Amino acid sequence: MNITQFNSWLNTPSQTLIMGILNVTPDSFSDGGKFDSPKQAADHGAKMISDGADIIDIGGESTRPGAKPVSLDEELNRTIPVIEAIRDQSDCVISIDTYKSEVAAAALDAGVNMVNDISGLTFDEDMAPLVANKEVPVVIMHIKGSPLNMQKDPHYDDLIREVKEFFTAQITKAKKAGISHAQIILDPGIGFGKRLEDNFELIRELKQICAMGYPVLIGPSRKSFIGMALNLPVAERLEGTLASITAAVMNGARIVRVHDIVAARRTVTITEKIMGMN
Repeated sequence: MNITQFNSWLNTPSQTLIMGILNVTPDSFSDGGKFDSPKQAADHGAKMISDGADIIDIGGESTRPGAKPVSLDEELNRTIPVIEAIRDQSDCVISIDTYKSEVAAAALDAGVNMVNDISGLTFDEDMAPLVANKEVPVVIMHIKGSPLNMQKDPHYDDLIREVKEFFTAQITKAKKAGISHAQIILDPGIGFGKRLEDNFELIRELKQICAMGYPVLIGPSRKSFIGMALNLPVAERLEGTLASITAAVMNGARIVRVHDIVAARRTVTITEKIMGMN
């Protein structure tokens, strides 16, 4: 998928897209340190595309629970060479996973097509104006707290209502900055300031978030809620990931963010056939 096809999809998000995760970090919870050079990372990105990924999401700062922020220069040094290497090889859709506007700006200049902001436009006040000015899609994710503290006893009185209220506020902020409806994608933030049961409730009640009228992205891949429910380490969470994807797609998710591209593509294909979508 190229950016022209992606922009067309945004207007009528019918089929489900696969977003491949490419972490160029030493400390991400699942694949930290696996891609030590831009070439290794670019080669993995190319493999994900050949395996069926529609979007490659590149991140240079771990946002696992308890993760400490990295400097601007470090994040730029990790991500920009990889973006350039992938862009030299492919016209695929590339996303930058960052909450820093300066990283997003440099990434967009290097060939990125969209911004995936885990803070939902809350950590950096310059992010919304940047996205508006560049006229690129943006993922607004729900988070409670920051990666450093988000899993320290999070609490909700009414999870779905509070997540929807967050989205309503951030959509209003985005539109005031000049971001159009068609640029916005929502992500309920599985594992980002959520208790174990909150993650299952978000997937179960996803139709309520989809009813807000924006494409919804879901990112359950290998996450701790699966490990806690099944008492399994990261390397053994594929089945739980695929079950979560199936339920999410049946409840309206239209982008799934995953590590395991082939398995996710097959799962989505069969799920959509069951739903009569293809």
